[in-house]
Amino acid sequence: MILAIDIGNSNIVLGLCHDGKWSNTFRYETKEAQPEFYYENSLRNILLEWGISSSDIIGIVISSVVPDLNQSIREAVENVTGKEPVILGNDVYKSIDFPVPHPYEIGSDIVSNAYAALCLYDDHCIIVDFGTALTFTIVDKNEGIKGVSIVPGLKTAIQSLSTNTALLPIVPLALPSSAIGHDTVSAIQSGVLWGYVGLVTELLRKIKSELPYDHKVIATGGLSDILKPLENQFDRVNKNLTLDGMRLLYELYVKK
Repeated sequence: MILAIDIGNSNIVLGLCHDGKWSNTFRYETKEAQPEFYYENSLRNILLEWGISSSDIIGIVISSVVPDLNQSIREAVENVTGKEPVILGNDVYKSIDFPVPHPYEIGSDIVSNAYAALCLYDDHCIIVDFGTALTFTIVDKNEGIKGVSIVPGLKTAIQSLSTNTALLPIVPLALPSSAIGHDTVSAIQSGVLWGYVGLVTELLRKIKSELPYDHKVIATGGLSDILKPLENQFDRVNKNLTLDGMRLLYELYVKK
């Protein structure tokens, strides 16, 4: 079994892969950095709940876009499993046959998405990842990552209105039937969520117009199923795409 830990700005996602399938996943909110024993106890409890012995885990891979958490989580993993995790980054990228542009800048989640898409779909892809940031990653079948577009994610947009205004509340991420709001909650929901339907549609149209050939559009991320009107924009929806890429990069790296 391979344990994958995806440390994001909004959530930490754990996945346990057995025979190429994600048998268990767990998602919880990313908080400010905690002591190592907090993550160690959390991991022990999760494995206990899953009924998994740490000795069953043969490898661990970590992707992180929150550097402040890396050391504590790494130590926790080592204490629980007795194994040193592989942390995705430039040291991994330069040892594998997958070119990564700006390796010290690009997020390991974006790299994982790109590699997974190429391996799983064997085609040119545009990956739309609905996370803390909403990212569009263009991947060429022969040349790898060609470019990325980044905008604030849905939850980030909603929270920014509440954080930066005196009277606007945080509202549920639910798409209203109308684009016209009739109270504060529906006004924010209609503006942000229907606005993002238009944003994704138009940005995909613009990206496609600049590419010389067709690309499959793959949606991923925890919020990928909220904007139902976008379903016809995607060829595939794979919520585990990042985990898939982490596993595949790990397997490629350990074989070197």
